[in-house]
Amino acid sequence: MIEISPTIRLEESELHYDFIRAAGPGGQNVNKVSSAVQLRFNVLQSASLPDDVRQRLVKLAGRRINQEGELVIRAAQYRTQEQNRFDALERLVELVRQAAEKPRVRKSTRPTVTAKARRLASKKQHGEIKRLRRYIPEDWE
Repeated sequence: MIEISPTIRLEESELHYDFIRAAGPGGQNVNKVSSAVQLRFNVLQSASLPDDVRQRLVKLAGRRINQEGELVIRAAQYRTQEQNRFDALERLVELVRQAAEKPRVRKSTRPTVTAKARRLASKKQHGEIKRLRRYIPEDWE
């Protein structure tokens, strides 16, 4: 049981780990040892997530969710399987925590009377500057 928040807990059985070979430096071990981790978590079929959190998680995850509704997190930063596994799990927990936060509702506001007056004064001043730039043929006589 992985505790995300007081109300959200993920079952270990919902997580699936695949171990793959990591690219990059690693010497002779790079072609022999499968130290990179792909963590798969089916967001759409998870019973642990409330519906609102699920919808926000799908939006947050973006392209990391495949056609089957699985969130795929790839971790290959470390040289050991265990560290990469822990890293992938931490990233999943952080993503679900972000999705669990409810977005603040935007409160519509109106401009104040002084703000409107300032805006109109600025427009008048700008118009006056443009009016003074105008070419008036009678001045050239």
